[in-house]
Amino acid sequence: MIANPVPADIVGRGIRDGAALFRQRFTDLTAAAERGHPTAYVFVMGSLAEILRCFDFELVFPEITSLQTAVRGAAHEYLGQAEDYGYSPDICGYVKADVALQLRGGAHPMGRVPRPALAVQTNACNTYLKWSEIWERFYGTPVFTLDVPGTRQAGRRTWPGDPDFEADKLYVARQIDELIDQCASLTGIAFDIDRLREVMDHTNSMIRAWQQLIELNKHAPAPFNALTDGTVYLGVINAFRGTPEGRAYFDDLVAEMRHKVAHGIGAVPDESYRLMFLGIPCYPIFRRFNELFTIPGGNFVNSTYLWFAAGGANTGFQYDLDHPLDSLAEGVLISVRDAMDSMFFQTQALVDLAEPFDVDGIVFHAIKSCRTVSTGLADTRRALMAARDIPTLFIESDMMDRRVVSEAQLKNRIDAFFENLATRRRRVALDR
Repeated sequence: MIANPVPADIVGRGIRDGAALFRQRFTDLTAAAERGHPTAYVFVMGSLAEILRCFDFELVFPEITSLQTAVRGAAHEYLGQAEDYGYSPDICGYVKADVALQLRGGAHPMGRVPRPALAVQTNACNTYLKWSEIWERFYGTPVFTLDVPGTRQAGRRTWPGDPDFEADKLYVARQIDELIDQCASLTGIAFDIDRLREVMDHTNSMIRAWQQLIELNKHAPAPFNALTDGTVYLGVINAFRGTPEGRAYFDDLVAEMRHKVAHGIGAVPDESYRLMFLGIPCYPIFRRFNELFTIPGGNFVNSTYLWFAAGGANTGFQYDLDHPLDSLAEGVLISVRDAMDSMFFQTQALVDLAEPFDVDGIVFHAIKSCRTVSTGLADTRRALMAARDIPTLFIESDMMDRRVVSEAQLKNRIDAFFENLATRRRRVALDR
């Protein structure tokens, strides 16, 4: 008898289980909306899910609910409704989709999203600050803003033990105390430090698994695609942060990726070129956008999206369960600061990652309606090319609005990029 036999359907399990979790998530959100269960709206960069779960809040990530309207081909309806209501076409597509969602009473292609009893935001993205004001105007929602001190200068981030870091951590810790008091007042539930430890333990396990996933993708062929598969994993690492379901999912996912590595199974059948991706995917034509790279043999083995949208999982930070509140403040400071740096100070990280991931080329994807991520991409590209001889591609589209997505233009530029990669490879072979 074989001990611990490998499930026959292990390959692809992560995508199937991730989809099933989100179907259940929307069933739960619909039920919460129907019974008026307290719901907190939070963001991927600094969600403070560990605190909110101690008070039995349902969590809604508006970035995730918005992007899902695009993946399901309905974003144009939501964007049009928000623009008819008075929002400019230049405003973040996520925000406009959410505005229409609220105007529709929470109606979403996957279910119904409940109204917020509380909104929690950080200063990691300038859009968060104005987005939360919309819920405040619509519903009178109390908004808690966690002000996280950022890195003052590229390459000058401080770490535990440094006086500046300790002062910043204390500043964050005092704000977390304020959030706890606000949650207790809103829900009538007393804060339970042991419940916090339990949630943080689940988060620790998920973060360890995230680190293993990223390491496994250094193998050739890479077992997952950071653009497509990675988006599913990002959804789970955020929406199920600190839960038993999230922990079990990532345990199974690591097992799947290890199986694929052991058997030489790659995310792309013929992985000819290993790529890195900067920016946010093009969700209106998500499948086709990915095919433009995978059909010529390209696979995204890493991306900045897996950094700044992972809720700090990319840092590998582990909470100290003996000192949960102090450790939470430290983890939030490190993770939110890292998220901001991964959008603004990317060059050295790209240089450092190119070799261990054996990267053949880097794709910069600027988004029309997301200035936070897109501003500076062209400068980062120039700095990278000056520091490292590696082919790059700069393309533009949008994460939500298909009206500004030109598939033909994208294909022309992507095809030329792959021709350049092939020419470069032939030249290197001749020089040997």
